[in-house]
Amino acid sequence: MSESQLWAEVDDYFVSHLAPDDETLAAARRESDAAGLPPINVTANQGKLLQLLARIQGARSILEIGTLGGYSTIWLARALPADGRLVTLEYNARHAEVAVRNIARAGLDALVDVRVGPALESLPKLADENPAPFDLVFIDADKGNNPHYLEWALRLTSTGSLIVLDNVVRGGRVADADDPADDVRGTRAAIELIGGHPRLSGTAVQTVGAKGYDGFALARVLP
Repeated sequence: MSESQLWAEVDDYFVSHLAPDDETLAAARRESDAAGLPPINVTANQGKLLQLLARIQGARSILEIGTLGGYSTIWLARALPADGRLVTLEYNARHAEVAVRNIARAGLDALVDVRVGPALESLPKLADENPAPFDLVFIDADKGNNPHYLEWALRLTSTGSLIVLDNVVRGGRVADADDPADDVRGTRAAIELIGGHPRLSGTAVQTVGAKGYDGFALARVLP
């Protein structure tokens, strides 16, 4: 058995006991696959982690940057109270259409606001609405803009909020300061921003699993 096969087998074991599938989540994945969306959504155990983090936070409002087909959105929205709110930003209109259907099928459309367009255009408009600070921000979009998304997350949160930045390992390339790729440069800039910002305390964790070698960063907003 290869290393990647072993990682996937362990993931399957964990998911079967700790994040078992249901028809709503399975349908969201099927709908996304049928529409030809890229298979880059979070895994079930990663979705469960996001949900647990939201619940630990006692989150009433969540901002997600990068919706794809709404799979992670469903996990997060299920952590909200009945009067909670989740704003999710998706660049691709076709992806957003799939997400809207998946979220409605999950019975969460009253909680979730899907906004279409470049996130760096949607975020200033969102800020202009002067929303209450978001309790949790999940960043999972184009990696080159990670530092910009992180800066906006800081503007839209307050003390005690949690920011989650996905896919920070880039297959190990994040450690290479000379890698010119946008995804590496953007991720390194975001990690260094977390490490050097006086209002952020964070860490990053490497992971292996069904999606291979990756990881995420967590940052808590300080006074």
